[in-house]
Amino acid sequence: MLDIDNLGISFGGLAAVNAVTTQIEAGRVNAIIGPNGAGKTTFFNLISGVLRPGTGRILLRGEEVTGLRADQMARRGVARTFQTTTLFERATVLDNLIVGHRLHTRTNLWDVLLRTRRCRADERACREKAREVLDFVGLAHVEARPAAGITQEERKRVAIALALATEPALLLLDEPAGGLNPEETDALGALIRKLAKHDITICLVEHKMQMIMNLADKILVLDHGEKIAEGTPAEIRANQAVIDAYLGSDHAELH
Repeated sequence: MLDIDNLGISFGGLAAVNAVTTQIEAGRVNAIIGPNGAGKTTFFNLISGVLRPGTGRILLRGEEVTGLRADQMARRGVARTFQTTTLFERATVLDNLIVGHRLHTRTNLWDVLLRTRRCRADERACREKAREVLDFVGLAHVEARPAAGITQEERKRVAIALALATEPALLLLDEPAGGLNPEETDALGALIRKLAKHDITICLVEHKMQMIMNLADKILVLDHGEKIAEGTPAEIRANQAVIDAYLGSDHAELH
């Protein structure tokens, strides 16, 4: 899905991501772990188009996409969520989701002003897509609620639904389980498995190691911006460099 070669970026002479080479494998759940400050979110920002790499190349299904903006990446099928879910609080959940599918509509300013047939058709398509993704994430019952009135766990699901409304092939999830209790974390894990079963490639950054070990097909480990390991959950659990840098004595609990 995504081939990443020698990717890097520096801020003020400090390498936040340093010469990382890896692959985000299609049809699988790919995970990125590492201690705080390891460069995980910066890496996400590079591959999603939020930041422009200083070095390296990114290929999406064989197409060179290095340096493309986030909106250009989204049009090519790469969507992402953020650690903090920002919504239009006074708008309904459904209206928040309608925005996402606008990426695939052709309505222009004149269409809106004149209320053309194309404008009306695009509005119907966006509303239908919003309801479809809301149902997919299990939140059809909250579509009419103001976004300000839903729970933290529901906000996480809405964030995923908003990304799904763009019809992604690759979904980047930045700490999707942050702030959730164990039961909510398990339910979110089930949703991520459901996404993967529907042919959406997943790449997630997450600190909850039990969740990662249960979900991931492949794990990339970063430390101080560099790749220190890569492999299956079993291989990562047994990797001494990962134990020393990140898992520590808690790694025994993950077996």
